[in-house]
Amino acid sequence: MDLFEKGKVLKICAPMVRYSKLAFRSLVRKYDCDICFTPMIVAADFMRSVKARDSEFTTNEADRPLIVQFAASDAQTLADAACVVAPFSDGVDLNCGCPQRWAMSEGYGACLIKNPELVKDMVKQIRNQVDNPNYTASIKIRIHTDLRRTVDLCQKAESAGVSWITVHGRTADERHQPVHYDAIKTIKDSISVPVIANGDIKYLRDVEFIRQLTGVDGVMAARGLLANPAMFAGYEDTPLECVWDWVDIAMEQGTPFTCFHHHLIYMLERVSSQPERKVFNSLSSTSAVIDYLHNTYGPVQNLRKEMTLQWTAVALFLYVEIAVLLILCLGFISARRWQSIFQLNIWNSVARLWNKVFLTMIIILIVLFLDAVREVRKYSSAGHDMDSKLHPNMFDHLHMKLFRAQRNLYISGFSVFLWLVMRRVVTLIDQLATASGTTASLQMQADGANQAAKKYMEDNELLKQTLMEGKGTKVTAEGMELLRKELEALKGELKTSKDALKNSESEAEAMKRQTDGLAKEYDRLLKEHQELQNLQDIGDKKDD
Repeated sequence: MDLFEKGKVLKICAPMVRYSKLAFRSLVRKYDCDICFTPMIVAADFMRSVKARDSEFTTNEADRPLIVQFAASDAQTLADAACVVAPFSDGVDLNCGCPQRWAMSEGYGACLIKNPELVKDMVKQIRNQVDNPNYTASIKIRIHTDLRRTVDLCQKAESAGVSWITVHGRTADERHQPVHYDAIKTIKDSISVPVIANGDIKYLRDVEFIRQLTGVDGVMAARGLLANPAMFAGYEDTPLECVWDWVDIAMEQGTPFTCFHHHLIYMLERVSSQPERKVFNSLSSTSAVIDYLHNTYGPVQNLRKEMTLQWTAVALFLYVEIAVLLILCLGFISARRWQSIFQLNIWNSVARLWNKVFLTMIIILIVLFLDAVREVRKYSSAGHDMDSKLHPNMFDHLHMKLFRAQRNLYISGFSVFLWLVMRRVVTLIDQLATASGTTASLQMQADGANQAAKKYMEDNELLKQTLMEGKGTKVTAEGMELLRKELEALKGELKTSKDALKNSESEAEAMKRQTDGLAKEYDRLLKEHQELQNLQDIGDKKDD
């Protein structure tokens, strides 16, 4: 009773003959079902036969909260059955709603709603004989055509100490007619104990809708849970994960094949096409069913894997590429320093295989990329085929594979792109380092040539000054000797510069222009020297 909290709507798995057994209860509990009912058990048979008790009632420690539903026609038999199951359950429920002819002919099920005094006595006997004040005694009913009789029944059950009442909003004669939610609301407003609504609950959104419509404390689903055991967890249709959970639970608990197969027929009814259902319904063994599920939908374990080994390796390669590119683009490491790193012995050994490794990786990545494109196109087209009822709404099977294919497409595409970018970046760094080294060498040579030219200019000015100011043959001879030495030195420097400029084509062009300038300067100096020599000869003749 602690589960009936204010503001919370209990979600309950209905009693279903042959279906709401331990294995199925274990499955729906994994998907947010709050309370589970056993299938209806005939109390008289249960008390009369040990075999019936062992076959009809099975449970385990995890199977709680658990309500055992009995069909009974006398109070003492029902109370005795309740005392037997009380240590292993949380309550018993009296079936007052089963409309099947065999049940009503035996005095069970829906015929009890015509005998409210008997129902009242049954509830009292359970309360008096079960030695557990927290043990619940509930009833599940259908409504009368005259709703006043239903309200009277519920009020008498309440006076007997009923824990809650589950109302199926149809009469005993109705099967698939609309549920009378107005009747359920009337009953809820007429009594103070919790009321559970039952009938046509197929989706989780129906739970809140019925609660707002009737004000009930909980909802009970039967066929909706058979078709989709994950309904209370918010799934519109049975997810593939739930299918494989059922296979695991059924195998673990030794569920008979008929029950195992029938549950899967219900689960796959809304998520498979008619030809697929025809094939699946004809299967006759557990191994055939499991093989069919594997071949048609694939194991959910594979869908849960984030990546296969090959795509994990490709993703790791992508991360390495990103890291290498970030390192290569660090601003404080110059291109010439990278070149010196690339020239280490370890890289020399790798360089011999670089082109082969590069081409191999390009081929592998392109193959993976094309495979990913194929997968994306395959599952995208499958998604469009949903309108033709090919695996409709099998979200885990289709969408997860499509997502995986798209992820692999992005990984392989970026890997190819970054691999080409990294190759280009390494080449540009090497070219930049070579150009930087050549520029530095040319700059040093140009600085040397400029210093030599400056020195020549200074020496020439000194020579001119000496010749202009000097007098006599001795001074002239000394000037001529100094000039010859300077000319020889100049020739030697020019030769050295010419040899140095031959080291590169770009350097030769620059040095050519410099050599032409020096040659012109040399000619000018020779011309000035000749003029000075003529002036000296004229001076000597005048002295004579």
